[in-house]
Amino acid sequence: MKKILITGINSYIGTSFKKWVSQYPDKYSVDFISIRDDQWKERSFSGYDVIFHTAAIVHVKENDTAKCFKINRDLTVDLAKKAKKEGVKQFIFTSTMGVYGTETGYITKDTEPFPKTPYAQSKYEAEQLLLEINSSDFNVAILRPPIVYGRGCPGNYARLAKLAVMLPIFPDINNERSMIYIDNLSEFIRIIINNSQGGIYFPQNKDYVNTTDLVRLIAKTQGKDVKTSKIFNWAVAIGIKLSGTLRKVFGSFVYDLEISGSPGAEKICEKIDYEVVSFEESIIFTEGRE
Repeated sequence: MKKILITGINSYIGTSFKKWVSQYPDKYSVDFISIRDDQWKERSFSGYDVIFHTAAIVHVKENDTAKCFKINRDLTVDLAKKAKKEGVKQFIFTSTMGVYGTETGYITKDTEPFPKTPYAQSKYEAEQLLLEINSSDFNVAILRPPIVYGRGCPGNYARLAKLAVMLPIFPDINNERSMIYIDNLSEFIRIIINNSQGGIYFPQNKDYVNTTDLVRLIAKTQGKDVKTSKIFNWAVAIGIKLSGTLRKVFGSFVYDLEISGSPGAEKICEKIDYEVVSFEESIIFTEGRE
């Protein structure tokens, strides 16, 4: 049985992962630990096979930059060092696609990170320090997921879902986005835990997502009929250049599909098949129409 300790008691990814592996009660034991104060330093990590670190500060105010680095970088490394010292064999770190410092583009295994925000910079610096303590008996797995979505998930998907049921007409845009449904991400994590794998990973759904198709499907699932039109495309094109929000919605931003199932520049391994829920099914489940 794999014994897993997850940081972040209220983490969406962490709690979803525990729910996912609960279907294998004889294979996984999952506990949570809070790192809001220093009490975690007194807890023994001995006996755990994996530390799955999901806790972080995401929304950073201008005057909280130092705190962001203290939590996202320094605390992460302290956790990993303690884990390694106490015999844990694998440390999984949830990073971000934001380390590339762009809201549009095509990311390959050769694309160099260039983080621009304190959040992304703190995550990237944590990655680099973690890789320094990676060893044959301590495998560091770094996840850089794109948009994660699922029922109850906060973030960009939830805002888009609201637009899908509110707007009578939506721009017909030809774009592509990398996304991953929470159950697919959970299965990916389960597999790399089974294999005790390390490396940098870019998990995503098998197919890219078109924003217009996504809105159509959300609306259909909600019993709504949203019309689409290319008449607004000129305004959207201008908006993408001027607005970060519009770039996140209508711009194209994807991982090369060739790197989505295995570590990128660090090593090459057999690709992992982890899409357990199709895209259409995932929207139905997300919108509560099981």
